[in-house]
Amino acid sequence: MFGVSLRQVKLANMETTNGFAAFKLNKQLLSAIADLGWQVPTPIQEKTIPLALEGHDILGIAQTGTGKTAAYLLPLLMRLKYAQSHFPRALIIAPTRELVMQIAEHFKQLAAYTDLRCTALYGGVGMKMQVEAIKSGTDVVVATPGRFMDVYRTGELIVKELKTFILDEADKLMDMGFMPQIRKLLEIIPRKRQNLLFSATMPDKVLRLSEEFLEAPIRVEVAPQATAPQTIAQQLYIVPNLKTKVNLLGYLLSNTSAVKRAIVFCRTKQNAENIGKYIARKLTRQVRIIHANKGQNTRINAMQAFKEGNVQVLVATDVAARGIDVSEVSHVINFDVPIIYEDYVHRIGRTGRAGEEGVAITFCTEAEKYHIEKIQQLIRQPIPVCEIPPQVNIEPTSFEEQQAMAREIDRQKRRENPEFKGAFHQKKSRRSTHRKHKPATNKTK
Repeated sequence: MFGVSLRQVKLANMETTNGFAAFKLNKQLLSAIADLGWQVPTPIQEKTIPLALEGHDILGIAQTGTGKTAAYLLPLLMRLKYAQSHFPRALIIAPTRELVMQIAEHFKQLAAYTDLRCTALYGGVGMKMQVEAIKSGTDVVVATPGRFMDVYRTGELIVKELKTFILDEADKLMDMGFMPQIRKLLEIIPRKRQNLLFSATMPDKVLRLSEEFLEAPIRVEVAPQATAPQTIAQQLYIVPNLKTKVNLLGYLLSNTSAVKRAIVFCRTKQNAENIGKYIARKLTRQVRIIHANKGQNTRINAMQAFKEGNVQVLVATDVAARGIDVSEVSHVINFDVPIIYEDYVHRIGRTGRAGEEGVAITFCTEAEKYHIEKIQQLIRQPIPVCEIPPQVNIEPTSFEEQQAMAREIDRQKRRENPEFKGAFHQKKSRRSTHRKHKPATNKTK
């Protein structure tokens, strides 16, 4: 049901590699790898590390959970070797503070036996401490685009010694509108450098970006673009309305013994708040909510509790959930279908990580079927449809929700066919025609 097992993945890798020692990494890195319990490289690591060590520009296509962070950090650490300068020699850009923090944590683990320094720059907190960290000296900066430019404008961040530039999750950077900041950033960093770009999908806008700054890149792809990992069992439930979604969510979380740790994705902050409160009230107090309006400390504490297993359910929006790297997430539940279709790949990639098995469940109303069709085209496979269990109470759809869904379906049809007038227009036309042909009544006696 869940595809290949972690053991099968490891055995398959062992047939094609002699382990991390085959990359001729130094003993400090090999010691850190041993501490982490890694025995063999993942496919993206196996393909990327030798090329990066040789200094090539790389265009990498890899899903989340495939080990791509180590794929670029290990050769970077190998090339930097030890702290040499007061100014940073490498820059890593990522779309969200959660991902920036995750990359910085990976750096700390892999650089444990070196004196290399890493500084994380992200918004949501005061800039003073981050500027002080830059002033005290660093080797690698990991940053969101906006905060990088903010710190650069203080005059304390000197970029003249940058030799390596890495863009992680480039597709999300484009979706979040960071292209202007990235273009400004490319204008201020040295032109002579090694460039690496990684993305889970390769839409045209990411391809155009890669053409702007990569020089003769080698394309590294470990799976077809935007495909779901084989270790994830995908399921789709067609539900009539919001209340039935809530009932189904409650049933799955309370009746499935296999749900060890779950992430529930919502499209809006309001939905995330409401669903999180419902879970806390009806199901379990072991739930946390993260979205863009939550304070930085709240989000950090929620993530830490989730990683440590003290929280069973994490309710999140797409932006806030970037950078979630927890190996034992058994289920991802899409309470709302994402309208940025690449986000589906990122969402479900939070389970089934590092070869482990996982389940990705999506709830879909009539108004969301349009988006499901587009997602299935993107991932080039159908999502299996499951019947709603008989124990789940199917609620009647309110008139207001029916009208909202009808308007949304009309909007989708007009997107495909600009000449489509819409169901509301047709109803109005029929009423007008009926009144036009209705015989006049003689009110006079």
